[in-house]
Amino acid sequence: MALIPYPEALRRVEARLGRTDEVEVPIADCVGLVTTADIVSPDAVPPFDNTAVDGFAVRSADLVEVPAILEVVETIAAGSVPAVTLSEGTCARIMTGALIPPGADAVVMVEQTRSAEDDAVYIDTSAAPGAHIRPAGDDLAAGDLAIGRATRLRPAHVGLLATLGITHVRVARRPRVGVLSTGDELVGPDTPLSPGQIRDSNRQMLLALCDRIGVEAVDLGLIGDDESAIEAALTNAALRCDAVITSGGVSMGDYDYVKAVLGRIAEMEWMQVAIKPAKPFAFGTIGDTPVFGLPGNPVSSLVSFELFAHPGLRVMMGDPDPHTPQLTARTGNDMRRRSDGKTHYVRVTLATGADGVLEARSTGAQGSHQLAASAGADALAVLPDGEGLPSGSQVSVVPIG
Repeated sequence: MALIPYPEALRRVEARLGRTDEVEVPIADCVGLVTTADIVSPDAVPPFDNTAVDGFAVRSADLVEVPAILEVVETIAAGSVPAVTLSEGTCARIMTGALIPPGADAVVMVEQTRSAEDDAVYIDTSAAPGAHIRPAGDDLAAGDLAIGRATRLRPAHVGLLATLGITHVRVARRPRVGVLSTGDELVGPDTPLSPGQIRDSNRQMLLALCDRIGVEAVDLGLIGDDESAIEAALTNAALRCDAVITSGGVSMGDYDYVKAVLGRIAEMEWMQVAIKPAKPFAFGTIGDTPVFGLPGNPVSSLVSFELFAHPGLRVMMGDPDPHTPQLTARTGNDMRRRSDGKTHYVRVTLATGADGVLEARSTGAQGSHQLAASAGADALAVLPDGEGLPSGSQVSVVPIG
């Protein structure tokens, strides 16, 4: 089977994915979700003229000649309503965020004033009309577009929605993603190992990866090498979940119970992708439910999730830009390789060098089974086919974790 370039393999996956349905969620639960409609500001933000600094609200006409001495007729705290209209020769002490009093058209910072006797203040600087005043609607006018459709919501959006008095927002629903492990050789993390057994690490890791990207992870458990039990689990998962993730049994020539079952009940494409690690990859659907078939080696499973399942699940969440942006870094050590027709993804840590340049260093051993050497990786360094890169070279990196 010919190797498939990674961009083509990802395109095939994304072409078969649909978006989850629309739901309304409290704003406390909306971070990472994608809006399904425009959100319009119902009010002006800020709703009134207010001061940007602590100081004195003044009439700019009183400060044509400075220094000037003005009578302090009121102190206005944030949240209070001014009781006095400023007249010639008067001012009001005012705190950041407080409502500008009638008659005032500027604010002088407290640092540019000096105390005087008998409730008066010396003003040492002139002030242009509007100085240090945040006018009503300075951020948003009533009716302005506050958040557009197909926006991936961040914590700052939560603050904006709260500012607008919006408590719920319509978004594409978080996908329910089932994660399944199979194999008689697998045991739980708290089980002593017998000869030939290994602990089921991939399922725990994949569930954590799903949690990290904001989908609803569903633990489908560990199932032995029983074809009928695997078929029942996958069929039930396709009914319960929006997507299913399996690991192992996707290599060429493998006869695996999962592969046999999926070949019978799903429309699968078994791919050999021109990448290392994670060359074997499978994708298909059981009915309308997508199935991501990841390789079984732990590092390959991790990399395959980042390159295929992560962007695929973001597509299902309606994300208009589901791909993790690549950064440019400098190699902090030699990253040599041999030409083999594949793009290599080297697990690296990222740090800022003394000159302020982002630097990528290999985590160490890069075998697809060596999870300990990859667990602390911050990113995947992308090495095109060829002989690799010497230390100090420019390299593209894909942040993970």
